[in-house]
Amino acid sequence: MTTAQDLMIVSMDVTPVRPVGQGDLSLALAGAELIDLAESGAVAVDDDRIVPGPPSAPDDHLLEEAASSLVRVHPYESVDDWLWRRGRELSSVYAARMEADGLITRPRRRVIAVGSARTEPADSPARGRATERWVSEEPVLAVLAAAVGLREEPADGFSAPFTDAVETVLAAVGDAVAELEAVRQRRTIEKAAFDNIWRGA
Repeated sequence: MTTAQDLMIVSMDVTPVRPVGQGDLSLALAGAELIDLAESGAVAVDDDRIVPGPPSAPDDHLLEEAASSLVRVHPYESVDDWLWRRGRELSSVYAARMEADGLITRPRRRVIAVGSARTEPADSPARGRATERWVSEEPVLAVLAAAVGLREEPADGFSAPFTDAVETVLAAVGDAVAELEAVRQRRTIEKAAFDNIWRGA
């Protein structure tokens, strides 16, 4: 299991403190992948650049896909660029893969609403592991979850002794999610202004 899989399971298993956007979740999943790659030694984070290590084959299909997509040409890719590139619709990719692997499932009901695509974690060791990390407030998972709205961040922040690489990635995820929210708000304001113009016409 990976941090991204754990985050995906938790996102379906807990009541969020605010609505979780799929874009926000996708950015956090990309960050989770990068953290796992950094902690396995597959990459190093130098300032804000992702420096690939020797080619590796992680024991997870999506993490292997992430590793194979690393930019291996100097000056390498920034963490921020990685989040936006790798994170594009990544939550849908994880949902499809984890459903295929039996880690998440669609509940069986006699009547299924038209257009319903509701999924939930399957009762599996993977769910147990994700739940254990969540309940124990494992710091990396907790910070990623707070960034997307699954939980509140403590008033004094998270005081875990993160490595520089992990701290850089977590900060970048928070900034990217905030940037995405700013774009949403700007579009909402622009749409409202446009609607007002038409009403006044």
